[in-house]
This record gives sequence, C-alpha cells and structure tokens, in this order.
Amino acid sequence: FVHVKVWTCRGFPLWLHFIPGIVFRTDNQPFETEMKRFTSKIVDLMKENNLYASQGGPIILSQIENEYGDIDSAYGDGAKSYISWAASMATSLGTGVPWVMCQQTDAPDPIINTCNGFYCDQFKPNAINKPKLWTENWSGWFSSYGDPLPHRPVEDIAFSVARFYQLGGTFQNYYMYHGGTNFGRTSGGPFITTSYDYDAPIDEYGLLREPKWGHLKDIHKAVQLCEEALLSIDPETTSPSPNVEVTTYRTESGLCAAFLANIDTQTDATVKLDENFYDLPAWSVSILPDCKRVAINTAKINSNASVKKFVPVVSSKSGGSAATDDASSSFSKWSWIREPVGISSSDAFTKNGLLEQINTTADQSDYLWYSSRIEAKQDENEAAVLHVDSLGHSLYIFINGELAGSRRGSYKSPKVSIDVPINLVPGINNTVDLLSLTVGLQNYGAYYDRVGAGVTGPVQLKGLKDGSTMDLSLQPWTYQVIGLKGEKIGLFSGSSSSLWESELDFPKNKPLVWYKVN
Repeated sequence: FVHVKVWTCRGFPLWLHFIPGIVFRTDNQPFETEMKRFTSKIVDLMKENNLYASQGGPIILSQIENEYGDIDSAYGDGAKSYISWAASMATSLGTGVPWVMCQQTDAPDPIINTCNGFYCDQFKPNAINKPKLWTENWSGWFSSYGDPLPHRPVEDIAFSVARFYQLGGTFQNYYMYHGGTNFGRTSGGPFITTSYDYDAPIDEYGLLREPKWGHLKDIHKAVQLCEEALLSIDPETTSPSPNVEVTTYRTESGLCAAFLANIDTQTDATVKLDENFYDLPAWSVSILPDCKRVAINTAKINSNASVKKFVPVVSSKSGGSAATDDASSSFSKWSWIREPVGISSSDAFTKNGLLEQINTTADQSDYLWYSSRIEAKQDENEAAVLHVDSLGHSLYIFINGELAGSRRGSYKSPKVSIDVPINLVPGINNTVDLLSLTVGLQNYGAYYDRVGAGVTGPVQLKGLKDGSTMDLSLQPWTYQVIGLKGEKIGLFSGSSSSLWESELDFPKNKPLVWYKVN
C-alpha cells in the first residue's frame, strides 16, 4: 500500500495549480485531463511489469480518489459528476482487479466503497454484492510541530480488528503498518513533521515497535485460525446482556468460530457460549477458533514491551564518542554561515502591494523576502508598533537589519498575526524586511490548493506621533523568490564551501544562521 496524500500539496505537483482554468478534484476538464494522463501512466507501468493479480502479480485492489466523500459537499453538483467520471475512467483501464473508493458512500457500481478510520465494524458497503472492506485502520496519527506525539494503544487497535471480522469484515489494511520519513521538502502540512512514524507497528527506521507489532501478529494468527469458518457462512450475532455481543460462524458440518465482545469501556463482563463461561475485560474481544478455546483476548498482551531511547552522541577530541554538552567537544566539528538579511539577489523584483507567497515562488523555496522602507520624520516618535497579518506559516520581522520579532502558526492555526514594537531612526528611510516561511503546503480540505501563504496584509505602522496609523500594504515591496542566498548556492547539500566558518565563537540563538556538522 503506497500513499502520497500527506506530501506537500497532497502529492500533486504545484505546476498543476498554474494550468489556466483548472479546479482540483471536481468536474473540471483541465484537471480531469491531467488526472487521466497520470492514472493511465501508473496503470500502464503496473501492467508492463505484470503486477496485477490478473497477471499473476501481487496487486489485488486499485484505488481511485481518496476520502473525497468527506469534502464533496463543498463542490456542489460538480462532485457527483466528477465521481461518476473518475469511476468510469478507472474501470476503463482494464486492470483485472477491483477498484475501490475510500469514504465515498455513493461510489457507483462496480466501484467498492470502503471505510477509513479508527473503527469500521459498523460500516456497511452501499450494495449487498460488495464486500466489507477497511482500507485504512489508523495505527496512530501523524505528528505536527509543537504538538505531543500521538499514541494509539495496541489493545485498542486489536479490539478494532477483532470487531471488524466479528461483524462480517472481509479485508482490512493498516495505515500505517510501517512508518516512514518525508525527506527534503516533501512533507505536507502545514506543520506536519518530516517524521511520518505514525506510532506504527514498524517504526520509520524499520524497527519493531513492541508490544504493538507482536500483539497484532497474535491477533492476525487467531483470525487466520478462524479462516475456514469465516469463509463458509454468514455470522449470527446475539446480545445476551447490555454491551455484550456474541457472534458465531457455525456450519451444519460442525465448523465453528466465535467472537465474544464486551464493548463497555469501563466494566468487565462474563458471557456464556454453549456450556462454557468466559470472562471479558472491558473493551475487549475474545477469539475462539473452535467456539471452545480462547486463542486470544484483545486486551491481554503476551508480547514483550520494548523501549527505545535516543542518546545524543558527539565526537570528542580524543577520537572517541561521548554524550556531553561540553562546548569544546560539542562544537569542534560544527561550522556555520550567516545568511544576509533582506534582498541579496540581483533577480529580485519590485511591485506595489503584497503578493501571495505560493503564487510568487511557485514552490521553488519555502522562503520569501518582502522588503520595503518606512520614512520616519525628523520629529516622529522613535517607538512605534508594526502590525503584520500573514496567511502563514511563520514570519520574521527585521528593522534596519535587526530582528524585531517573530511568530509562527501551528497545524490547527497556520495563520500569523503579530504586533511588534519597533525603533525607527528619525529622518531616514528605515528598512523593513519580512521573511515569510512555509512549513509544508496544505494537503487536505476542499480547494486546499487555494489556501495560500505569506504576507497578504494588512501591514500597518501604529503609534505614530499624531495617533494615526500608516498602512504600508499598498506601497512598493521588493521580493526575492528563492528567499535565502544559502539556498541559491546550495549550502543544504553539505558543500565544502570556503564560506563556512568554524571559529570558537559559536553563534547560538541567532537568526539566519546555517549550521553544518561532520
């Protein structure tokens, strides 16, 4: 299972955004043309390598669109016709395997609508001839900068898996089973971390996360022991007491498998099946492959826990290694370059007014300089307040080359609004340099590609001597598209440029510094 939906701009190349007349994910000819071209290319690659199950390969399902039903109401009538078009386009490609749509209750035949979520036991497909599929069982959640690391207990995942198969589920897939890492500038957002570990059973380094991996392995083994019964007959479910459900797959030939569920979150229960009694912890399922013996209970873990610890290791002068904060050893292998404040490139340009960042940079850089000047009268107050509104995601304000203030947004609130006291020098043109940063482009929601970023204003100078406010939004601003000089000369590649410094005066807590360590 391969995905790119959490990449920046949801995995779509940004040049799509600049195609005239395009509207993403609706009944729009420019978008549908590009979507068909891309989908056809991928399908052709799979066919050329005999990867579909119909060719003897491992691919048993294909998916078109993703979780569109969560946002399709925003697109009105165009959503219905778009989904119909997407279904027809996909099935016309002749993969020989079924196509699915996640979270799409109106998926047209023969597309199978599927469930994504933490629990899908109550999900039902939109036609009786379609199997009950769970395409994303969320093993955890992604991390965002500044927020706690999400964690989903393995007992809860195991409960959700057992409940799904108890109530007639036929296929479930984890999202994620193996965590990963988004390198470079590919991470989505805004503010989704480059680590996409997801608290998954296998972490982003390929190491087993115990007891999550081991307990789920035991659950899978128990379900597999029920395989013959599950495939032979539809289940029968009874509720002998509140919040207790007993499901049996029992054939006339004597095959039998049972799932005993206690869906109460607080209270344990005891249930009778045939002539035997079984204790059920709160929020748990017992799996009985022969309707007699409990193979496993989802709340009872047999796997050993493992604890990983990250230890900072720095090179010491003696050639060994040690975890230490001693400056003489910690910084002996570090070098740095100071990034200039403001405009440093000859290809900068000037326009009246404030420009939206993504349309200006075309995603060539996460950084955009906005530079202008404020003329302070000879008798003007030295102290004033600069107000800046930005669509996000982070902002640094420099006055006459000195850092005056900064502010960053967050995953849930990426916009930035800041009032920062500044000191103007009377009688001269004071420089105002605003450095705007994006932290991964929007990757979810209706019309997400139109959300925008950067300083769109207003930018105002408050606290003038006469009590007035000066609006700077419409005056000339100079823009540097590849925002940092270090980007332009490729410092991020770890080059051995002679510009790197390494004297003992290590710059700590300073803005606009590139750091490199060997």
